[in-house]
Amino acid sequence: MSITVRGAAKINLHLGVGRVREDGFHPLDTVYQAIGIHDDLTVATADALSLLTHVADHIDPASVPDGDDNIVLRAARLLAARTGAPATGAFVVRKDIPVAGGMAGGSADAAAALVAHDRLHDLHTPDDVLLALAAELGSDIPFSLVGGTARGVGRGELVTPVEDRGAWWWVAVPSTVGLSTPVVYRHFDVLHPDAPEVPASAEPLLAALASGEPVRLARALHNDLQEPAIDLRPELGDLIVRGEAEGALRGMVSGSGPTVVFLCESAEGARETALGLAGSGEEVVLTATGPVAGAHVLTPV
Repeated sequence: MSITVRGAAKINLHLGVGRVREDGFHPLDTVYQAIGIHDDLTVATADALSLLTHVADHIDPASVPDGDDNIVLRAARLLAARTGAPATGAFVVRKDIPVAGGMAGGSADAAAALVAHDRLHDLHTPDDVLLALAAELGSDIPFSLVGGTARGVGRGELVTPVEDRGAWWWVAVPSTVGLSTPVVYRHFDVLHPDAPEVPASAEPLLAALASGEPVRLARALHNDLQEPAIDLRPELGDLIVRGEAEGALRGMVSGSGPTVVFLCESAEGARETALGLAGSGEEVVLTATGPVAGAHVLTPV
């Protein structure tokens, strides 16, 4: 028996970051959106736990953690430990989401692993339990289960779905070299030692989403980690300028970077921006729509 679960990349339409807390985490007010760049995870019945990863051409295989450090295996073991199920299954991941790119590729894989392991062993784990386990594994993983568009608070793990009737068009340009999320947060602390305890509110972004107007949404996009990411990698700022010159309504660093995403007015606008960026020398340019579903089964059990 085998089952395949699809996990989607995420972008942060709004990422407000507050002053680092005593526990080392930053308070966040963020709006996530799942977009149509995916990893597909298949798990089959087996006597032990194993993992094989296949990556797209734009991903360096060496950048994907293997062995016990891989979050897929950690997710399966955590669910097994909490439910009493066997920690078994042969996992195969086909990755298209950039690694260490600010698009939560690892989180998408972890969410897919939780769903797949649950279905493989017929556990019927309640949604609230899966969300709690996801939060233990990482701040972005609860959203990767939920998908769509959602607001996250706390350290981003407390997720509330947001009604989003828009069909948004995105162009994503990943980098061949990743950027460490902890490093970007530490650089944020250096640049903003007086950061407010309460992060910038997502309310203006939510109002723009509700309008359904791409231009209004473009004006409302906000990412407090963009400044430290560009300070560490100035070429990201140059890329944003080029993409907007090619017709995008707005470009921004995705999460902690280094992937840069561009909001476009239409499907045609996204194609033109992607072609322009490819023509300017960018080796990998991906187009996607959002919002899309979170981790979900593609094949029946």
